[in-house]
Amino acid sequence: MASQRALPQSKEALLKLYNKKLKDDIKSMLDNFTETIKLARGEEESQVSKTTQIEQDQYEMQVRGSNIVRAGESLMKLVSDLKQFLILNDFPSVNDSITKNTKLYKDLQGECDAKLLSLRDDMAVDLFELEDEYYSSSYK
Repeated sequence: MASQRALPQSKEALLKLYNKKLKDDIKSMLDNFTETIKLARGEEESQVSKTTQIEQDQYEMQVRGSNIVRAGESLMKLVSDLKQFLILNDFPSVNDSITKNTKLYKDLQGECDAKLLSLRDDMAVDLFELEDEYYSSSYK
């Protein structure tokens, strides 16, 4: 925005909350993705049997995948909330739109009034000619 308007405290707090949610969700996605990649690297020596380790890694990948999906859904909800915030709190844009529509309709009204006046004048001239013809006619 070119002109920074001072937001009320609640709006400012809401925007800070949105910013925090954004950072948290992106960090969650990145951390879970990084850990999933680490699990896919290969075998590590451990005291657990290979089958058990595979099952544990598979379960951990599923959980981390679910966490990535949850963070993605949270980001989509955040986008929706931001759109709603913008729609509900963008009063200058709404006022500009109302002013623009008002001017458009006033211009249209002026054009219609001018056309009606022109039509009235044409009808008055035609009526005058018809009256003149009628009153001067020999067939009354």
